[in-house]
Amino acid sequence: MQEKVVIIGGGTAGPKTAAKLRRERPDIKIDLYTQEDIISYSACGLPYFIENLIQNPETLIIRTPEDFKKQDIDIHLKQKCLKVNTKEQTVLIEDLISKNIYEVSYNILVIATGAVPVMPNIAGIDLKNIFTLRTIQDGINIKNKMQGAKKAVLLGGGYISIELLEAFVHNNLQVTLIEKNSQILKMFDEDFAQNITDYILGRNPGQVNILTNEEVVAFSGNDKNEVEKVITSSGKEIETDFVILGTGVKPNTDFLSGTDIKLSVNNSIKVDKTLRTSKHDIYAAGDCTDNFNLVTNRYMWMPLGSTANKEGRCAAINIAGGHCLFEGILNSTITKYFDYTISIIGINYKEALELGFQPEFAIVTKRDKAGYMPNTGTVTLKLIADKNTHTILGIQGIGEGDVNQRINTVIPAIIERTKLETFMNLDLPYSPPYSPAIDPVLNAAQIVYQKING
Repeated sequence: MQEKVVIIGGGTAGPKTAAKLRRERPDIKIDLYTQEDIISYSACGLPYFIENLIQNPETLIIRTPEDFKKQDIDIHLKQKCLKVNTKEQTVLIEDLISKNIYEVSYNILVIATGAVPVMPNIAGIDLKNIFTLRTIQDGINIKNKMQGAKKAVLLGGGYISIELLEAFVHNNLQVTLIEKNSQILKMFDEDFAQNITDYILGRNPGQVNILTNEEVVAFSGNDKNEVEKVITSSGKEIETDFVILGTGVKPNTDFLSGTDIKLSVNNSIKVDKTLRTSKHDIYAAGDCTDNFNLVTNRYMWMPLGSTANKEGRCAAINIAGGHCLFEGILNSTITKYFDYTISIIGINYKEALELGFQPEFAIVTKRDKAGYMPNTGTVTLKLIADKNTHTILGIQGIGEGDVNQRINTVIPAIIERTKLETFMNLDLPYSPPYSPAIDPVLNAAQIVYQKING
């Protein structure tokens, strides 16, 4: 009998697994089930579609079911996974159109169900024009509402909210961002989060309002059952035409309740380096799985599209009988607000202290090119290293200059645990259009080294 691989989930990791597996094993049967009506799309591009930087949402679709059919991969849309029976090697599926429920058998199962928005328990949350952003249809709904709107409220101060803030400002909306913590972008140290806040408020004075240490307690609606006010714990009443819930996501694993598949951080699926779960015939990849942090040597949960792609590829190689190890992540993230880059790799200073490291840091602000060159930009870097081992724990970068180049330089140094005394003498290429004679990231390493050595 032909070996059958069933994949649950059609966002990033699932389709990647299917496509790579077919290239590795043309002889097996591959079926992919997804509860959505679109497969294999870039959710990361949705804020830029809403902004109008991308005109057609279909541009975000990487492959269609027809494309997969040409590879002899069967895609089943609007089919929701209800339960996994690990003993019988079956999956219980509900057809969301006909409401029929049926079983699908597998030899190998791949769980790639991604993440789902966290819905806060707030009075009035069922009012119209309160959105989450996860699917292409979500993006279309938000963009349509934005067209005739004047005011918007964003709940949560994470990356998605920053990207949507840019989209709304670009379209001349008055925007209020509400964050319950003391700072936006809580993965950054407080000083850098404040710098980012100052830049956002300074770029569009009067158009953007950022409220921290503020919690939303209720939404108020009009006679059409549409949201019109956001009410906070301090008694503020903020008028709005619509609301975006950027209050985070969680692993989509509720359907695994009662199974013997082991779960991990935040109820993500526990996987080993081969992406195999606690069940020998079940793999998992993408936003529904846990991640090993290469800095802290602890497991965490960090949903990222880039990670999902790599995990899907690795899982497929192993299912096909090859050898691929996914060693872990550095919690590497980057975004922008207009021309201002915001990025962090590894852990911040506060986390380093909490985890028992002996951290030292340096903050460097420099031009990204030779100062006499036109079109230079400023980069500000915060490099954090451990006093005991002289290894780099993390870096934060912000600014209108080429932050990405400096951040990327540090990544292999963290992975390989390169000592500061080696890193600060890296022979980085120099030319005035590309960097100062001593690159800002090397300056930061030199200063940290000097501080550690008195």
